[in-house]
Amino acid sequence: MTVSNSETPAIVIPGLLHPRVAERLKSAFPLVELASGDPALLTQEMKAKVRGIASAGRVDAAFIDALPHLEIIANFGVGYDGVDARHAGARGIMVTNTPDVLTEEVADTAVGLLINTVRELPRAEAWLRDGRWVREGGYRLTPGTLRGRRIGIFGMGRIGLAVARRLEAFGLPIAYHNRRPVNGVAYDYFPTLKQLAAAVDTLVSVAPATPQTEKIVDAGIFEALGANGVFVNVGRGATVDEAALVAALSKGTILAAGLDVFTDEPNVPQALIDLPNASLLPHVASATVHTRQAMADLAADNILSWFSQARRALTPVPETAEVTARV
Repeated sequence: MTVSNSETPAIVIPGLLHPRVAERLKSAFPLVELASGDPALLTQEMKAKVRGIASAGRVDAAFIDALPHLEIIANFGVGYDGVDARHAGARGIMVTNTPDVLTEEVADTAVGLLINTVRELPRAEAWLRDGRWVREGGYRLTPGTLRGRRIGIFGMGRIGLAVARRLEAFGLPIAYHNRRPVNGVAYDYFPTLKQLAAAVDTLVSVAPATPQTEKIVDAGIFEALGANGVFVNVGRGATVDEAALVAALSKGTILAAGLDVFTDEPNVPQALIDLPNASLLPHVASATVHTRQAMADLAADNILSWFSQARRALTPVPETAEVTARV
C-alpha cells in the first residue's frame, strides 16, 4: 500500500510493541521509538512531524495533545482502555483496535482456563511431575466439574459469542448480561449482572474496562454465584474487586476462579497466588505467534490504509467511528 501524502508522516511507537508492526511500517514511514508515552520525551521536531501512533500501551490525553498534527492512533489489541479514545475523538483523531483476529484464540483460552479451574488440571500435572503419584497415589477427586453447570457470560460481544458457542457444544445452558440485549442471540438475557450471577453458577467475564464496569464484579456478585460458583476472567482486571475475590475464594463463598487478567499487571496480589482454588495465567489469552502476528498486521494495516489514497481506517473504535481524514 503506497502512502499518498507528499510529505511522509512520521509514526511514533511509545513503549514496547510487537516488532512486526515496525517491520511493516518502516518502509513507508519514518518511525520514532520512545521508551513510553511521556510527552516530555517528544522533541519539537517530533511534534512537527508525527501524525500517527502505533501502541500497545498507554496513550493519554496529555500525549495526544502534545502532538498537534496527530491523525490516528493504532492500538495493538482489541481492548483499548489504555487509550483516551473519547478525548481523541473530540480532537478529530482516529483510534483503531484489532478485533476479530484474536476472537477465536481468546475464546479457546477462556474454555481451557475454565476446565483448568474446575478440574484442577495444572495441580494434577504438578502432582505427577513432583513424584507424588508414585509416592502417595492418585490425585484427589476434584469437587469441581463442568457437568450440570449453567454458564453466564458477561460481555456478549465477538469473544463472548465465541465462548458461548464452544460451551454450548459441551451441552451447557448459556445466559448473558450486556448493557442491552444482542440482536439475533437466543440465549437468556439478564438486565443486571447480579441477576445473571444469581441465575447461573459459572460466570465468564469478557467485559472491557470502562468507568461503568470498574470493580463491577464485587462481593455481591460472588455471593449471588454461590458456594458452587466459578468465576473466569479473560476480559480486564479492572472490572473485578480483587480484594472481594480473595475473600470469596478464602471463605468458600465461591468454589474457584480462573484469571488471565489482573488490576495491576504484572503485579498479581500474593493473596491470589497463595490460594489453591485460583488458576492463574499471565495474560496469555491471545499469546500465540499466529494471533499476535495477525494483530500486528491489522494495527499496521490501519495506519497504512489511513495514509493511503483510501484515507480510511479499517477497524475504528466506536468513539471515533465518525472521524474522517483531514484534507
